[in-house]
Amino acid sequence: MRVIFEPWLGATIALVGGYLLGSIPFGVLITRAAGAGDLRHIGSGNIGATNVLRTGRKGLALATLLLDGAKGAVAVLLAGLIAPDLAPVAAIGSFLGHLYPVWLRFRGGKGVATMLGITFALLWPAGIAFAAVWLIAAFATRYSSIGGMAGAVAAPVAAAAFGHFGLVLLFLGQALLVLWKHRGNLVRLLDGTEPRIGSGGKRSAEGSDDRG
Repeated sequence: MRVIFEPWLGATIALVGGYLLGSIPFGVLITRAAGAGDLRHIGSGNIGATNVLRTGRKGLALATLLLDGAKGAVAVLLAGLIAPDLAPVAAIGSFLGHLYPVWLRFRGGKGVATMLGITFALLWPAGIAFAAVWLIAAFATRYSSIGGMAGAVAAPVAAAAFGHFGLVLLFLGQALLVLWKHRGNLVRLLDGTEPRIGSGGKRSAEGSDDRG
């Protein structure tokens, strides 16, 4: 059943509601609840699934990945139930909430999993392309950062290929933010110090900018 709102009110609810849902730091909450310590002081300090994996708890990493993706998808789907036009607005809110959560002084994750969930909810074929490119690139290079960035860039390309040009700009903007949040990884990839998938270690000065 479609609910009728004033356009500005509906957009505000979708944006703020999406932001609040996206800002839930599942990685921090899960690792703390499991007694694995404060994720912000482990490995790179990032709050995403890749850094959770550095705790040695694969189950926690998988849970973080799924929940970070789900919060993006749920925000989009709930807004779409109110009015289809609000789904992209909620997508923007949830993505920004994950990247810049108020609860963590606006120092959040890099957005790959959340963007994947958003992409699946808005255009599932593009979501499949995103996931496939992410997995192939990550396993081929053994760099999670390369996989995430490649997957994010694949989303707007897939949206264009499937003829959904209205979503290209949204996915492109999110992909650019994912690349921006990975700027530290890009530097480390160029100088050969980027850790590969499965590597552990305590948080270091090299990884201290990994969140933002």
